[in-house]
Amino acid sequence: MVTTGTLEPDDDKRPNISATQVKDLREKTGAPMMDCKQALTEAKGDMEQAVVILRKKGVSVAAKKATRVTSEGAVTSYIHAGGKIGVLVEVNCESDFVARTDDFKELVHDIAMHIAASDPKFVRKEDVTKADFDREKEIYIAQAVASGKPQNIAEKMVAGKMEKFYEEVCLLEQPFIKDQTMSIAQLIAAKIGKLGENISVRRFARFKVGDAGETVATTKPTEQKAE
Repeated sequence: MVTTGTLEPDDDKRPNISATQVKDLREKTGAPMMDCKQALTEAKGDMEQAVVILRKKGVSVAAKKATRVTSEGAVTSYIHAGGKIGVLVEVNCESDFVARTDDFKELVHDIAMHIAASDPKFVRKEDVTKADFDREKEIYIAQAVASGKPQNIAEKMVAGKMEKFYEEVCLLEQPFIKDQTMSIAQLIAAKIGKLGENISVRRFARFKVGDAGETVATTKPTEQKAE
């Protein structure tokens, strides 16, 4: 007996994703419509899980593009607290076209605003100086030993403490002030996924009225290649 119109094994289990859901996810993440639909389908309609899926995809895309040359971009200033705090930041991308998009401008502005609020000291983990690393490590070990921990246990505890240290002082590791569920690195990765170009923070300076000095951070050069 021949039957027609049979369902594939999983057809009746596929979630019914509406255009409104896709539109809402796009507005929330900025990801392309097709990527939003695929993420919602994979997440079975769960909006928050779809956001996680898109973020992971953005990180994956960012990793693939990480060595590509970023020689264009923009320098943006941000003044906060009635002129008491000022920031200059340079963010790079691959083309002048992307540098002029609203998405890129929004990203640079958000990073500058974040720097004003969170006062990072370095751009990346790799930029932390050996002297700064060793000083913090010695402090954490001394604290652990003072609490009664044996030296070998104290040193093992330092690894977790140092990750927290990186989160406090490195721009890319800090939770984004407008969305604490993502780091600045993840924020940038999401834009890379949307815009299709490598994006990197090259340097920034932060000034605060009354402070004896200022924070000036420049990322160490990494090997990049043209594609």
